[in-house]
Formats: sequence, structure tokens, C-alpha cells
Amino acid sequence: MARTSQRPSPLQWQVFRGSDAVRRDLVSTNQLRSTAWVRVRHDVYADSRIRLDHTLACRATALRLPVSGIFAGPSAAHLHGVEHAAGYNDDVHVILPPDVRFRSQHGLRIHGTEIEADEVETRDGLRRTTPIRTVWDVACWLELTHAVSIIDRLLRRGQVDRADLDDVVERHATHLSRSRALRVFDLTDPRSRSSAESSLRIRLVTAGLPRPVARHPVRLPTGRVVHPELAWPALRVAVEIEGTCPGGRSRCHDDIDPDLVRRYTRQQLTTAGWTVLPVTVHQMRRDFTDFVTSLRLALLDRGWQP
Repeated sequence: MARTSQRPSPLQWQVFRGSDAVRRDLVSTNQLRSTAWVRVRHDVYADSRIRLDHTLACRATALRLPVSGIFAGPSAAHLHGVEHAAGYNDDVHVILPPDVRFRSQHGLRIHGTEIEADEVETRDGLRRTTPIRTVWDVACWLELTHAVSIIDRLLRRGQVDRADLDDVVERHATHLSRSRALRVFDLTDPRSRSSAESSLRIRLVTAGLPRPVARHPVRLPTGRVVHPELAWPALRVAVEIEGTCPGGRSRCHDDIDPDLVRRYTRQQLTTAGWTVLPVTVHQMRRDFTDFVTSLRLALLDRGWQP
């Protein structure tokens, strides 16, 4: 049977060094193994009621970092509110000055690089790169699809804008990763409302299909305006992702059947002369080549000339 332990007041809802808590006589080594606590990193524990997300991983990492450490890349993006940027089990990305020697640790990715003072901010006790610096690091460090989906969200939330993307490229004009960042920035679209939409859009482009428009407004004969997730307006072809909430919401209302809403929208678009292809999350993961083939044929049938 799992051991339980009363949580001392100073440790409730906290992240702390286990050795420090034992030294202060707040808990014993044996009590740290109880269900009251969760071990997050070596010698770092947290109240088990705290949500196991990347913010917790960052808070735990901060207890073992030099004071010059700055959360960056996907870790900074998560701290800026982009939840899908990184999960609890993903590596925490940190920038340290090149001259600081710090022993590598499991779950920690160190980037030894210079950073300007105006590219750093502190919130909730955690130092992280500003949104503008964050988009640069994300574009340089991460796989294309993931990088675009993160920056899409920061653009949509208004934390950065197109002018910021231009400015950060200019600021790093001589950087070796400049061309990569330009490619990522060019593919971003603030109209995208979910990571699934962003991912699908980029995967279609990299598969050689023409670039779709996210959430293009289509006025139906009834006067209603619908916004298919991805569309090729000139060809009147659209794609809808089944199994997610309409509008990119993270949670659906209990009285909403998202697929029923999509089927109704698809029927209306088809009646208005559009070709609409549904794609499921399963297809995106396992049968994507077949879906791309079907979409390619639909675009060719509508007059696309590669």
C-alpha cells in the first residue's frame, strides 16, 4: 500500500529540493517517498497535487540552474502560454552564457549562446526569453512543423506580429540559421486555431501541394459564413479535420458534437459547389500518404496545375 504523509505548510503547493526539506526537518527521506510528493528531478520534489506539465518541469529545473540560466525555445513558448510547445516529459531548454560550465543532466538541453538583456524577462520567478527572442530560437532549434505550430499560436495570441519576425531576422542577419528561420516564418499563419491545423498545413506544403489558406471565409447561398480549417479558394477545395473541436478549441462543450457540426458544414459547402475532404487524426498519423494522394487528385480535378 502506498504511504501517505501530511504536507507541512511551507511545502504545500511548492517545488523544492528534497535535501533542503530534510535538512530543515520538514520531512524525512522516507516521507518523500509517500504519495504526497512527486519526484520531478534528481533531489527535486513537488506537491503531488500540482499539475504535471512543462511549467512544473521548468520550476524543478530552475532549482538546480546557475543564476544566469534562461528558459528558451519550446520551454519559453510554454511559459508564454503555448501549451503544446512542450510537455512534462520533454527536455527543458535553457540558454547559458558560453563561458559557463554546467554538467549536463537528464531532461535538460543546454544552449551556450549570447543573449541581449532586452531579450529576457522574468515572470512568476522564472527567467525566460521574450516572445520575440523565443520565436527565433524555436525557428532555429525545432523541427519545421512543430516550430511553425508554436509560432502560429504566438502570432494568434498577439504576443508577436509580422513586424517582430522581420525585426528578429534583421537582428540576427549574420546568423548561420537565418535562412532556416526565414523558411519557418514564411510558413506561419496567425489564422490557424490549433496545432493540428498548423501541422496539417505544413505537412501538405512539404508534400508538394499548393499552400492552403487557414480559416478562409466562405459565404454560402444562405448568407451564412463558414470557415473551413484549410482551403484553396481559387479551386474551391477544402479540408476539415474530424475528431477535434470546431474553431480549434481545446475542449468541446458537452452539448456539441464536433463531427456533426463539421458534417453539416461539409454538406453546405458541397451544395455550394465545393469539394470538401475530411481527414481524421488517425489518417494524419498513419495513412497520411493516402490522404495526400486523394487531396492531390481533388486539386488536379479542380484545375490545379503543378
